[in-house]
Amino acid sequence: MSAKYIVPRETCDMLNVDYDVVVVGGGHAGVEAASAAARLGKTTLLVTMNLQTIAQMSCNPAMGGIAKGQILREIDALGGVSALVADKTAIQFRMLNRSKGPAMWSPRVQSDRMRYAEEMRLTLERTPKLDFFQDMVTDLEVEKGKVVGVSTSMGVKIPARKVILTNGTFLNGLIHIGDKQFGGGRSGERASKGITERLVDLGFEAGRMKTGTPPRVDGRSLDYSKMEEQRGDEYPGKFSYSSESTTLIKQRSCYITYTNEQVHEALKEGFDRSPMFNGAIDSTGPRYCPSVEEKINRFAHKNRHQIFVEPEGWETVEVYVNGFSTSLPEEVQARALRLIPGFENAKIFRPGYAIEYDYFPPTQLFHSLETRLVDGLYFAGQINGTTGYEEAACQGLMAGINAARSIDELEAVILDRSEAYIGVLIDDLIQKGTKEPYRMFTSRAEYRIILRQDNADERLTPKGYEIGLIDEGRWKDFQEKQSKTEFLQNWFTNHSIERDEANAVLKRHGLSQVNQKLKIAKLLARPQLGVRSFMHYKPLKDVVDKHNIKAENLEQAEIALKYAGYIGKEKENASKLSRLESLSIPKGLDYSKLASMSLEAREKLGKLKPSNIKEAKAISGVSPADISVLLVYMGR
Repeated sequence: MSAKYIVPRETCDMLNVDYDVVVVGGGHAGVEAASAAARLGKTTLLVTMNLQTIAQMSCNPAMGGIAKGQILREIDALGGVSALVADKTAIQFRMLNRSKGPAMWSPRVQSDRMRYAEEMRLTLERTPKLDFFQDMVTDLEVEKGKVVGVSTSMGVKIPARKVILTNGTFLNGLIHIGDKQFGGGRSGERASKGITERLVDLGFEAGRMKTGTPPRVDGRSLDYSKMEEQRGDEYPGKFSYSSESTTLIKQRSCYITYTNEQVHEALKEGFDRSPMFNGAIDSTGPRYCPSVEEKINRFAHKNRHQIFVEPEGWETVEVYVNGFSTSLPEEVQARALRLIPGFENAKIFRPGYAIEYDYFPPTQLFHSLETRLVDGLYFAGQINGTTGYEEAACQGLMAGINAARSIDELEAVILDRSEAYIGVLIDDLIQKGTKEPYRMFTSRAEYRIILRQDNADERLTPKGYEIGLIDEGRWKDFQEKQSKTEFLQNWFTNHSIERDEANAVLKRHGLSQVNQKLKIAKLLARPQLGVRSFMHYKPLKDVVDKHNIKAENLEQAEIALKYAGYIGKEKENASKLSRLESLSIPKGLDYSKLASMSLEAREKLGKLKPSNIKEAKAISGVSPADISVLLVYMGR
């Protein structure tokens, strides 16, 4: 490596390696970044303050969920590792939103918290060219506007051609429990010092955000008979497209209970000591995952709020109280918690708390996640103002890919909004920024019908293979799956079912009869019917057995046939909107007349007066629906 990229060799005797990529932080962004860079052939070092907490699930023990499940499948389709680890350590699988259209279906697994971290650690240890070092990075080595390494609290200087910061909630982290405050990146772990100050010296703008976590309790002290049992799916799926993981044979149940007015009154007694209300916390928290005290204050008309009781693993008795995030004093937490049905005798393992931390507005980045101010320096995860494991992991993956490609002088991989939720997330961050913890929702994406969880591999695995993260085995499996799915679509389109057999299916579903034989595809167009409705049909059973057709092939073929018109229209709209980005907006347009547009969008567009559609799309608070209203008004 050329000397111009590194600090002097004598400063790095402890490690004795010139690294291509140094990743700072071992959370969900860090592990994906380090894995990607190393697997793309770059000598990579993961520096973290505690090697025992790599990929720690700091909040709830689960992966996926609404929109997050789509992101996790996209990570897997590109060749990331989180989905595979989630499958291997899952204790329950559910496909959320099955009652809605397939664009809204979102996979979620309840995870074994300890096993997830262990399996991720072992996965990384099996990765060639990936090294580990336990220390706190306190400074960046920058020469002539280019990062050349990092320095640690022990005085070790580590040369690197690229540096990826994935610091999570650790940058000057401050934990709040009632009127108590203490430094920390997580409960029981120290905060990270030095990096914020160095970045500010380099010219970066910094801000503060806040998040929180609920108490954890002893499951042996709970009365589950007073709660609603929430089982996993009868036919569980999995996240990864890889054959390395399998579906669950047995599952653990979660439970649901509710707060009540007595709980709310007990919580209110501690409001005068709440850092949320007494001014101790003035940073912005996640709008869509508020603390329980925020919920009862903001939604005073509601007399109860849902609580999800989630086991933390197969064997442990520790339970996560999802929906009860709080920073109230410990005694207030305990008193209110024991008024919830089933929690009368609850024993608390760990109290809930809020944490404030530094972040850097992501408008300071390129779409590659490289910073605009310092060459070779990348940010990923909560340092960019996001919240959630999946949002962090996908940023880490893209930062690792792009850092490695930059060393080889290859073009950065930038995913379009019509290609992936990952593309939506990064584009939102770079173009609009965020002043509150950013969480992905399906409503943020213009092209939800295209960006489904079932077709993430179809959208992104060819790109992952081209990049070099999808190996030949996975590529062969992908091609075989696509071939089978296409074969099924053709079979359903061309195969006719006799009238009597069709009517037998229709009768079972209480549908009107037909008087002639029909193509199965035509019957599948009926919303009440699906592929499972025909699984008793011998010709289909024979095809499934003969060609070793899997459930995922049947599901994808069904969706493609049922929603072909919608999918085609959305692809056309994506192409059209891309062409219309340069369309000029008339000067002096009175946005107040656009009643179908959100009030926030009308106000911001009227104030900022964008000159074209691309500029309008980039304004925070202007949604895809608002842009559609604008285009209709302009006659386009």
